[in-house]
Amino acid sequence: MVRLTPIQQRRLRNFRNNRRGYWSLWLFLGLFGLALLAELIANDKPLMVSYQGDLYFPVVQSIPEETFGGFLPTEADYRDHFIRDEIAANGWSIWPPIRFSYNTINYELEVPSPAPPSAENWLGTDDQGRDVAARVIYGFRISVVFGLTLTIASCIVGVIIGAIQGFYGGKIDLFGQRFIEIWSGLPMLYLLIILSALVQPNFWWLLGIMLLFSWMGLVDVVRAEFLRARNFEYVKAARALGLDNRHIMFRHILPNAMVATLTFLPFILTGAITGLTSLDFLGFGLPSGSPSLGELIAQGKANLHAPWLGISAFVSLSVMLTLLVFVGEAVRDAFDPRKN
Repeated sequence: MVRLTPIQQRRLRNFRNNRRGYWSLWLFLGLFGLALLAELIANDKPLMVSYQGDLYFPVVQSIPEETFGGFLPTEADYRDHFIRDEIAANGWSIWPPIRFSYNTINYELEVPSPAPPSAENWLGTDDQGRDVAARVIYGFRISVVFGLTLTIASCIVGVIIGAIQGFYGGKIDLFGQRFIEIWSGLPMLYLLIILSALVQPNFWWLLGIMLLFSWMGLVDVVRAEFLRARNFEYVKAARALGLDNRHIMFRHILPNAMVATLTFLPFILTGAITGLTSLDFLGFGLPSGSPSLGELIAQGKANLHAPWLGISAFVSLSVMLTLLVFVGEAVRDAFDPRKN
C-alpha cells in the first residue's frame, strides 16, 4: 500500500474538494476508455462469428471469404449480403453497437449523402456516406492520444531546457533566452503549410513539427523555479556533500519545480488538441480519410444544410475541452499552497 505524505494528502484533498474538476476527471477517463475500445464499439466486422460449428473473431482476425462459402481468397466483406446470409444460415454473429468503422461507406442509404440521423446511422453520415458516430469516436481517440503524446514530449524537453538554463545561469541562460525569443517568433502555421507541400503529413510528422514549438511554454516556469532554488540551503548542503550537478538538478530541485509545471499540463493538452483540430480544419493535418474532428468541422462548414455534422463535432470538442479545463482548475487548486 502506497503511503502518502501529509503534503500529498492535502493536495489530494484539495483536488477532491473541487467537485467539478474531480468528476470531470472521471468522466473524461470514462470517455477516453471507451474511445480506446473503439474497434469493439464501431466496426464493420463482427466481434464473433460461429460458422458450421467453428468460432471466429473477425475483429482481430483476417479471415478469407472462402471460409464462409465465398470464392475469393481475400478478406471477407461482412456487410456483403451473400456473406451475411451464409453466416446466418450456418451459424450466428455478434456485431458491435455501431456496424460501421470510421472509413466504412454506407452504400445502402435511401437519401443522398450527407444523410440525416437514423436508426442505422445514429448521427447521420458525412458527404462521403461514412458514419458520423464512428468517426467521432475514432476522432476523439486520435485527438486525445495526439494531445497526450505531444504534452508528455513537450514536458520532457521543456523541463530539461528550463532546468539547464535556471541551474547554470550566466551565458547559458542568456543565449538560451535569446534563442527562445527568436524561435518563438517563427510562424508555426506557415511552416506547416510550406512543409505540407513537400511532405505528406501524418501523425508522427505533425507531432514532430508541433513539438519543435510547444516545449517553450514550460521553459519559463521551470527556469524560474531553478533560479530561485539553486541558492537554497539544501542545494548548498548537497553540493558540499559532493553530489554532482545532475543529481542536484533532477533529484533535489526538480521535484519542487514540477509542482508549478503540473498545473500547466491540462492546458497544454487542450492546446495540442485544438492545434491538431485547427490544422485538420484547414486541410494541413492528418492524411485524407483519417478520423478527424477538424475535418468534420470543415464538412459542417461546407454542408450547412446538414447541421448534424457541425453539431456533432462541436459537441465532441466542447465536452472534451471543457472537461480538461475543469481538471486543470482542480489540479491548480491541489497545488495551491494557500488552500488548506
